[in-house]
Amino acid sequence: MSQPYHLTLPQVEPEHAAPEAREVLERARKQVGRLPNMYLMMANSPALLETYLYGYDRFRKSSGFTPVEQEVVFLTLSRENVCEYCTSVHSFIADQMSKVPPEVTDAIRGDQEIQDAKLQALRTFTRAMHDTRGRPSEADAQAFFAAGYGEGHILDVILALSVKTISNYANHVFDTPLDETFSSREWRATPST
Repeated sequence: MSQPYHLTLPQVEPEHAAPEAREVLERARKQVGRLPNMYLMMANSPALLETYLYGYDRFRKSSGFTPVEQEVVFLTLSRENVCEYCTSVHSFIADQMSKVPPEVTDAIRGDQEIQDAKLQALRTFTRAMHDTRGRPSEADAQAFFAAGYGEGHILDVILALSVKTISNYANHVFDTPLDETFSSREWRATPST
């Protein structure tokens, strides 16, 4: 495989940003309390960052998933997209904010089975949605429903897929450096990933 292209655009610092980017960055700071490197890179396209922030906020506040389930979805998608930045960040968030049991986070990071059957069903269905580009099989859907999820949850997974496509792809083209804050949960893809 050839080496991926990486953008050379710099991080956008709020104090030096154009008005639209500054406004979006300030909203981001209010929304999450800090400006991670990913946001500073994405601010090169204020519309991209704004769309990401809106979708992320709506998923967190309005999806039918618990905080633990939300993290399972985000971690699964970040790992499937081989986004080292987001897999690291969501591992940290899982530990510190969403209170995901470490064995669940570590299972996703290591591509191992989650022992909690409902969370494993969520991970399996999320992966199916990713791998089929939104065309799950009848068997995929029925297994998801049997675990206690409904059709509305499928739409929530689509929202998460959209948000993770924005952040994971942006991190790929920027080769976003991991913030020191998240370094305790740094994840690196292996050749078999």
